This record gives sequence, C-alpha cells and structure tokens, in this order.
Amino acid sequence: MTTKQKLLQICNERVDKRMNDYKEEINLIKESIASNDKGSSEDDDAGHGKLLNDLEKNMSYLNDAKKTKEYLSNIKTNVESKEAMLGSIVKTNMMSFYISTSIGKIELDDAVFYAISVNSPIGQLLINKPVNTSFEFNQNKYVITEII
Repeated sequence: MTTKQKLLQICNERVDKRMNDYKEEINLIKESIASNDKGSSEDDDAGHGKLLNDLEKNMSYLNDAKKTKEYLSNIKTNVESKEAMLGSIVKTNMMSFYISTSIGKIELDDAVFYAISVNSPIGQLLINKPVNTSFEFNQNKYVITEII
C-alpha cells in the first residue's frame, strides 16, 4: 500500500468514526426525548427544547461528515501531478501536507503529515502550485520541495 493510499484510508477511518459517534449521540438524544415525552410536565419543556437543539446540531454534523466522506471518494491515489492538487502529498521545508480534508496531524511510517482541506487557508496557498514555489503562512516561509 502506498503512502497516499494509507493516508486516504486513515482519513476515511477518522470520518467513519466521526459519523458513528454522531449516530450514537443522535440515538441517545432520541431515547432521552422519548423517555421525557412519557412523563412530561411544564418544567421539562426547557430540557426538551435543549434536547431537540442538540439533536438538530448532531444531525447537521452527521450530514457534514457524510459530505466529507463523499468528498474523500473523489481522491485518486494513483494520479501524479507536477502541481499540488486534491490527493497530493506536498512536502515543504517545514512540514508535509496531505491535501484531502481537515483531519489534522497524521503520524504514519515514522513521518508526520497534516491532512488539510483544499479550502483551508494553507490549502489555498498550496493548490495548483509546483515544486520550488515559496509562500508565507503564519509568519513562516515555506518552500515546496516535493509533490507526490
């Protein structure tokens, strides 16, 4: 398995975990709402409203995670490019990035990669840039040394 394939797999696993966590939370909230409905009084209305609000938030998070999962399915691990694109590993003089989704730090095979979104501020600076391009981010000067 290539490094790109491993990174994509890790991203998918993390999104799957996120989705499962949201589904579990949604089920717990639904159970709480159902049990509150059985012995409802006026005092419970505020708590009921909070539960409904939490349910709505978690359903929105789940929907976002599903969109992220769908987005990850667009990444092709066998495509090579001279410029940074979705699915690229971009090595710089300071750190290595995996352009995919905002997952954050991934430690893999004694290396550290930062999974970032194309739409993130640093993703915007990297996308479509070739090797030897330099840019500044958070007062640090980066130079792209390799694109895989």
